[in-house]
Parts: sequence; C-alpha cells; structure tokens
Amino acid sequence: MFDYLENVGQGARWLQALPWLVLLLFVTPLVVLAWWKKVYPHMPLVLAMVVPSVLSLSLLIWSELILVAAVFDLVLLLIALADIWTVPSQSAFSVERSTMRIASLGMPHSVTLLISNHSPRQFHLDVRDDLPQEFSAVPSDFTIQLAAGSRATLHYEFRSRRRGAFHLAFVYLRARSALGLWRRILTYRAESEIHVYPDMKQLSEYAVLARTNRLSLMGLRRTRRVGQDNEFERLRDYTLDDNYKHIDWRTTARRNKLTVKDFQTNQSQRIIFLLDCGRMMTNQASGLSLLDHSLNAMLMLGFVALRQGDSVGVVCFSDQIHTYVPPRGGMAQMNRLLHAAFDRFPRLVESRYDEAFLYLTSHCKKRSLVVLITNLIDEVNSHQIQLYLHNLVGRHLPLGVLLRDHALFDAADKPYTNDTQLFRAAAAADILTWRHQVLIDLEHKGVLSLDVFPENMTAPLVNRYLDIKARHLL
Repeated sequence: MFDYLENVGQGARWLQALPWLVLLLFVTPLVVLAWWKKVYPHMPLVLAMVVPSVLSLSLLIWSELILVAAVFDLVLLLIALADIWTVPSQSAFSVERSTMRIASLGMPHSVTLLISNHSPRQFHLDVRDDLPQEFSAVPSDFTIQLAAGSRATLHYEFRSRRRGAFHLAFVYLRARSALGLWRRILTYRAESEIHVYPDMKQLSEYAVLARTNRLSLMGLRRTRRVGQDNEFERLRDYTLDDNYKHIDWRTTARRNKLTVKDFQTNQSQRIIFLLDCGRMMTNQASGLSLLDHSLNAMLMLGFVALRQGDSVGVVCFSDQIHTYVPPRGGMAQMNRLLHAAFDRFPRLVESRYDEAFLYLTSHCKKRSLVVLITNLIDEVNSHQIQLYLHNLVGRHLPLGVLLRDHALFDAADKPYTNDTQLFRAAAAADILTWRHQVLIDLEHKGVLSLDVFPENMTAPLVNRYLDIKARHLL
C-alpha cells in the first residue's frame, strides 16, 4: 500500500512538472483529425471533457485523485474513439445542384440541392451552399435528418447585389457521429456558372402589358402620333382598349373571333447609348449603383425600340472605350446588349468624353438618337457634356440623361432648425440652381435633356423615346 501511494505521488509530481506535455498529448490527435479528416469535437464531447479537466486540475491540490482522473479519462477516451468510427466517409453522400444559369440583379433566383445518402444508417446533416458574398440566400443553410438510402431535395432563393459572372464550385455538408461527439465537414464538388444580368423581369412585364394595352401600369403613357402609321405589322386578338375601326372583319369571320390589325411606323431609326462608367456613376441609389440603374433603363428602352423595329447600339466608356455594340435590329440584338454590359462596373477614373464622342463620330455615320447617361458633379464635366452634345446637333439627335442626387434634393427641401442646416440647405439650393441652368443651356443649344432620379429613370426615358418617335424628330 505504501508503494502504491508512493507511485501515485510520483505520477502526480510528474504531471505537475510537465503539464504542457499532457496538454500536447491530448491536443495533437485533435489537430491531426481536424487537418487531415476535417473531423472536429462536437459540443457534447466538449461538455463531457469538463469533468476530467476538473479532476486533472484538482491533482494540483489532492494528488490522491490521480486514479479517479485516470479512470474518467480512459472511459471518455474509449467512448470518443468508439464514436469516431461512426463518422461518415466522403463516399457516404453525393450532392447535385440544379439552377438556371441566368439571374437578374436584385431579383430572387431559385436553386435546388439534391442530397443522397448511400450509407446504411441515418445521419444528422447541416447543409450550406458555396455562395459568393454578393449573394444573400433565404434560407442560408439547412438542418436535416437523412435516413439510410434516401434523398433530400432542398430549395432556397438568393438575390445578387452585384452583376457579373459567378462560379459556384462546392456544397458543404456537416455530419455528426452516432453519439454526436464528433462532427465532420464534407466538401462535394458541384460546378455551376451563374451570370447575373441587369433586371430583366421588367422586359417580360412590358411584353405582357403591351399585348393587353396596359402599359400605363408601368408608367408609360400613350403618345399621339403626328400623322398615321399605315404599315401593317401583325394580326392579334381584340382587347377592350382597341379601336373598333382597326378590326379586320374578314379574319374575324374566318377565325370566328374578333381580330384587329396592328400598325407600325414605316421608318426604321437608330438609337445609340453612351454609358458613362467612370467615377461619377459609383454613387448608390436604392441599393444599386447609378450604372446599374442606367443599365436597367438602357435595356428596357432597347427592348422597346427593337420591338418598334429600330436599331440599337451601345458604347461603354470611362477613361477609355470598354465596349462597343454596333446598332442592329432584331430581338437577337438584346442578347448582344446583355452580354456587353452585364459585367461592366463603374471605375474610379475620370471619364474621357472627348474619346467617347470621337469614337461615336468615327463609327456611327448615320443619323441616330444618341442617349448619353451620366451624372453632373462640377463645372468641368458639365462644360464637356454641353460642348460635345452640342457638337452632335444637326448630324444626330442628342439626348442627355442627367441623374439626380437624393442628398442634394433632400438637403434643399428639409426644413432647417439651426444655422448648420440652414447653410447646408443654402449650399444645396445653389448647386441645384446651377444644375437647372445647365439643363436650360442644353435645351437652348438644341439638345434634349432628361433630369430624373436614378431609380425612376426607366419610364420617363421610354416616354421621351416614344414622344420622339411620334413627332418624327429623327
């Protein structure tokens, strides 16, 4: 008995002298498991290790408890080793991802995950997809019980805060062991390419409303055309808003259904967009950059113009020419416009209007409606905008779309209660007066202008285009 107590005392003194060695013996296997097999202790194991830890610390005071601590350590170690063998292997599951390749900026996009369990036992799984930080998913992850030899189909939606091409490479599973003492992170390759384009939902809405003559719901107004468009376009079903004079009675009798004629202008015109991608388009409005709002409006007007039989082109520029799509007709041109602009982002550089208008002059000889979408900040860029748009008068029909800043208008309209707010309101009013004078100067020089807030740009821009068509200004 005396020899046993002496051995116990020597063991306790050894533990007291080399505590770091004991810690290293326990930590090293955990580090190897985490690095090699991606296996980590789960919360039940961490809580279970509290009792041996307390017993080990008590050895500093009562060395006689070494046998009790050793028993607890051994039992817990054997249970943990037995449970770690129930951790699933990589081949226990398979994952497939199903989604459309094309998504719209800020619009919900559906994704489906198919998780298959090939093992003979049930597992508790946490599932998370490999989404870029620009995507916000609902729900962001899943927790499921997957029975043996079964499959689970998971659905979620994400919204993208940024345009561009994104690559989804993996799906991550986190599986628990049988007793829940261990967790393992499994990575499965599931390749998906998603291209996020500017908002295209508005295009489909326009097509639906145009077929039922309800475009006023989108803010588009009917424009009375000067003269009569007498070129036949198509036959379609009669709606309540149609003029009865356009009913084709022969086709109605043949189809036994009221049918009307659609007419179009007999003049094919050209629209060329100049999109400023410089520093002045980096500001945010309603969660999107000014360039994103400009792209949405450009695509909408381009879609309307192509349906009218016109040709549409675009020039994207900042300190250099980034993209040029020659003006062409036909709905296939929409794909060219989308691919040319979906991965274009504003740059913190000074825009070169001289290069953009020189490029336009050398590549576009025929008379066109030139739509410049940009932002007014100071007198330097306003002078350039006025100069180069004025130079187009006669050869082309220039339209300057100048985007408003909410901060300026809010500061000028906000009631002031102290001197600081009064000075801010006065400064904002002075800038707005200068901006208004710039618009008047453009009108006097024969340049059409449109002064709008970025998020409300689409409907006024399309209305201005329809007004130009109706008045035959081109």
